[in-house]
Amino acid sequence: MNIGQYTFEEFKQKAKEFHGYPAPGLLIGGYMVEAAKARLPEGTLFEAMVESGKCLPDAVQLLTLCSTGNNWMKVKLLGRYAVSLYDKFTGVGVRVAIDRKKLDKWPEIRGWFMKEKPKAEQDTDKLFAEIEEAGDTICSIRPVTISKKYLGHGHMTTIDVCPVCGEAYPGSDGSICRGCQGEDPYVAMENVACADDAPDGPELRVVPVEQAVGKQVVHDMTGIEPGESKGPIARAGDVLDVGDVCRLQRIGKFNVFDGEALPGDEWVHENDAVKAFAKRMAGPGITYDPNPEEGKINFFAEYPGMLSIDLDALTRFNLSPDVMLATRHDGSVMPEGKGVAGTRAIPLYISRDRFSRALTALGEGPVLSVLPLRTAKVGILVTGTEVFQGLIEDKFIPIVSSKVINLGSEVHMTDIVPDDREAITKAAKAMLEGGCDLVVTTAGMSVDPDDVTRAALVDAGLHGDLYGVPMLPGTMTLVGKLKQADIIGVPACALFYKTTAFDVVLPRILAGQQLSRKDLARLGEGGFCMNCKTCSFPKCPFGK
Repeated sequence: MNIGQYTFEEFKQKAKEFHGYPAPGLLIGGYMVEAAKARLPEGTLFEAMVESGKCLPDAVQLLTLCSTGNNWMKVKLLGRYAVSLYDKFTGVGVRVAIDRKKLDKWPEIRGWFMKEKPKAEQDTDKLFAEIEEAGDTICSIRPVTISKKYLGHGHMTTIDVCPVCGEAYPGSDGSICRGCQGEDPYVAMENVACADDAPDGPELRVVPVEQAVGKQVVHDMTGIEPGESKGPIARAGDVLDVGDVCRLQRIGKFNVFDGEALPGDEWVHENDAVKAFAKRMAGPGITYDPNPEEGKINFFAEYPGMLSIDLDALTRFNLSPDVMLATRHDGSVMPEGKGVAGTRAIPLYISRDRFSRALTALGEGPVLSVLPLRTAKVGILVTGTEVFQGLIEDKFIPIVSSKVINLGSEVHMTDIVPDDREAITKAAKAMLEGGCDLVVTTAGMSVDPDDVTRAALVDAGLHGDLYGVPMLPGTMTLVGKLKQADIIGVPACALFYKTTAFDVVLPRILAGQQLSRKDLARLGEGGFCMNCKTCSFPKCPFGK
C-alpha cells in the first residue's frame, strides 16, 4: 500500500535519509498522516497536532508543510500515538490514532507497539511487510475540533537582552532569559557560567583541629547552645590557639580546613563575595555591617520609612546559582534599625564565573531602599447624602485620621458633602486651594447609581488614575493625581473592616511611589484578607 505519492519502499528510503533509519513508527506515521490529509476538504490550510514526540513528528514533516520551525506543527506530549490535522482557522479536523484493538490481526506490529518482545527478537522484515499490508487499517479515525488556545500564532512583542548572559531573548520569558532561569541544558560552555554547571568547589586540605594551632581560620565556625545562643566560636582570619581547640572540640569540630592551603583566584571566598553583593544591593536608607558574620550580611533600616525592593533584581539574583537574598515584604513600613534583608554566598567558595554572574544579575543596583514617608497635608472628603443630612453619624473622618496620623501625616482639612457631583467637585477643589497635597475621599466608589464620586473627581482634575485593586476588602479603591496632589478613593467597606486596600496603598503614596497597574496587580497575591478575629495587620500576610 502506497504512502501518498510514494511507494512503501520509496518512503522507507526517505525515512532513512531524514530519520537515520526507517523506524516502524515513522512508516506507520506516514499512513496516519496521509489518512488525515485525505479526509480534509480540498484546499484546507491545515496545521498538525502530534501527541507523541517519537517518530510521528517526522512523518508530519516529511509529508506536509507543517514543522516545529514554522509553528504549524505542535507537539503535545500526551504519550498517545496519534496525530490530528485541522483547519488552522476553525480548528475542525481529523484525528488518526493507532487502535490497539485492531492489532490482533498483525502480531508483529502488536509485538512492536505493545513492547511484547525485545527489539533483538523482532522480525524486522515481517514487521515491515505487515506495516505495508495493514496501512491505515490499524487506526481509528474520527473528527475533532482543536481548542482555540492552539489556534493562531503568538508573535514576539519585545526582544530584551538578558542582563546575566548578554544574549537576546523574548521579553515575555521574564526579567532574564530562560537559560539563566535554570533551564540551560549545558553543564559546560567555554567562557560561560552555565545554570546547571555544578563545580564541586576547590579541594581544601583538612587537618585535625589540634594540628591547626597557629593557623588561620578559613571560615566562621558556629557554636549553638539550643535555646540559649548561636554565634561564631572562631572567625575567618583568626589564628587558632590551644583554647580555641578545646572550644571547637566541645561543639564537635574535630577537623578544620588548613588556612595555609587556600585556592587560587578562580574561587571567591564567601566573605569577599557577600561584601561585593551587599555593596551593590544597598540603596538609600539601608545600612549594614561590612564585616560578614557566619558568611552573611544583614541589612537594616537606617531611618523610618517604607521598604522598597527591586523585585525583578531580587528574582534574577536568586535564580543565580550558589547565592541568596532573603527580604521582608516589599512595601513594609520599617522603624529605624529594623532588619530588612540578609544575603550570602551559599558555599564556602563560589566559582569566579558564578560570582560574576550573580553580580551581573543585580544590575547597577540598588535592590533595597527605605523610602522616607513624607508628612502630608491630608484632606478628608466624606461623601454621602445620608451623612451630610445627619441621618447617620460620620465614622470615616476618625478612621482615616487615625491611619494618616499613625504614619506621620497631619489632617489639614475635612468636609462632608452629599452624593452630588457638583458639590463633590467643589469640595475637592477647595481642598487643593487650601493646601492639601493628599486628598482622601470616602465612599461613592461602587457601582450604585448614587455613587458619583469618581465622576466628580474627574471634573475636579483627576488624572492618571487607577481604579480597582485586586484586594479584598477594598477592591473599589482608587489612586491617582488630583492636579498636583495625590488622591486615594476609599470604598465604604473601610467603615466595617479594620484593614483594607487603603492601608496597603497609603504608605506607598506617602513614600512617593508612582504606582502602576503592574504594582497593583502584584498585590493580588496576599490580597485576600483572612478576617482574623483580632486584626494583627501589618504583622500578617495581607497585602504582602
